[in-house]
Amino acid sequence: MSDPIKVEEVETVQAPPRAKVSDAVEPAGGETGEGGGGGRQRDYLSGFLAQRPAAGEAAHEPGGALYEGVIDALKEIYDPEIPVNIYDLGLIYAVEVTDAGQANVTMTLTTPHCPVAESMPGEVEMRVAAVPGIAFADVNLVWDPPWDPQKMSDDAKLELGML
Repeated sequence: MSDPIKVEEVETVQAPPRAKVSDAVEPAGGETGEGGGGGRQRDYLSGFLAQRPAAGEAAHEPGGALYEGVIDALKEIYDPEIPVNIYDLGLIYAVEVTDAGQANVTMTLTTPHCPVAESMPGEVEMRVAAVPGIAFADVNLVWDPPWDPQKMSDDAKLELGML
């Protein structure tokens, strides 16, 4: 037989103390927040878009860190009807990244009647613009040349059983 449950009755329970920004511990190294008033840095995203590649590195060209970051972001977007990312599916025709951090993506869809024709370019723009170092992104949706299965990467063809 198990021990009986003990019940303790109390009149009130004291509320735990509330955290205050002024109680925050100052970061190591004496970093200060916006406005120079001390305390912790309030905007943890400050400098996010100001990130730049090391000197001499052509980050905006194929093989560069910024360009490859854009490609990696595109590889995270999947066609909702086909279990392959849009880059390997061959929907991305061109990626250009300028020194100023502007990304231009030229893409198509599998068909003009694709159910995501309205939402996919917006998702591509949002994901590419979120890459550190990209200030803004433009997506150009084109229909010429039309997409065909030959534009898929070998990995995509293998995934879909076409190899």
